[in-house]
Order: sequence, then C-alpha cells, then structure tokens
Amino acid sequence: MITSLGDLLLPNAVVPRARWKGRKQVLGEMSAVMGKALNLDAREVHEAVMERERLGSTGVGEGVAIPHARIESLARPVGGFAHLIEPADFEAIDERPADLVFMLLAPTDAGADHLRALARAARVFRQERIRAALRQAPTEEAVIAILCPDLKIHAA
Repeated sequence: MITSLGDLLLPNAVVPRARWKGRKQVLGEMSAVMGKALNLDAREVHEAVMERERLGSTGVGEGVAIPHARIESLARPVGGFAHLIEPADFEAIDERPADLVFMLLAPTDAGADHLRALARAARVFRQERIRAALRQAPTEEAVIAILCPDLKIHAA
C-alpha cells in the first residue's frame, strides 16, 4: 500500500492553518496557491477546478475533500494541501464538512495517471492516524513530514 504523496505534493503548496471560509473561498485560495507554486494563472486553475466541482462533490468524507482538475500545461499530476481552521461544506456523502483539502491537478491527457493519483490521495486520507496528525500539524514542514514520510526535509 502506498502511504506517501511525495511524488505529488508540491512543498510550496502547503497551508497548515488556512483561515478561508466556505467552499468557494477555499477553492479560490487553493487555486491561487497552486497557480503560484506552478507558475500558472490562478484563474485558469480555479476555472478548471470549479468546472469539475459542478459535476459533483469532491468531499470524500471524514472531513476530507479532494478537489481536482485537468490543466493542459502540466507535465505530471501534482497536489497541494490545506488544513482549514473552519471546515467548509464540500457536500460529502457523510455530510461532514471538510477541514483537510488536497487539491490535485493533472495534465489533460493524464488519463490513468490522474485516476492513480486520486486513488493514492484517497488511500492516504482514509487513514485516521494521518488525518489526526494533519489536524495537529503546526507548520508546512510538519505537514510534509506526515504526507511524505520518505521525503527528507532540510532546514534552510
């Protein structure tokens, strides 16, 4: 079982204590974070994510949402993470608002790679110990250590 998102997570797209309110603001701010990390237009990212969001809920339950979209200019699937101080309604099947958000972006032609990346993220966030640890993580480094245990982080 794969427990690391190290090949997906962008270290400069991690927000350990986001003060965003509501799904719309969360998606807008997370799109901006991802756009900046990838040197992409945040509006392009946001429009793609919102288009996918209109197709159905990306709330997967247990306080987790995995909004995702396809972006033409990407070379590979990538992700960003935010822990929301105030959970937002992502219309999860368990009706629980999400406070853990993992945004996944993939190339438009990624096909199976996009699905594998989604499955990998879902497997990781299905683990109660990981969700609990993320909710306590105070820094970007702490989040990265939890989500990417195989990745070695060096202090600047």
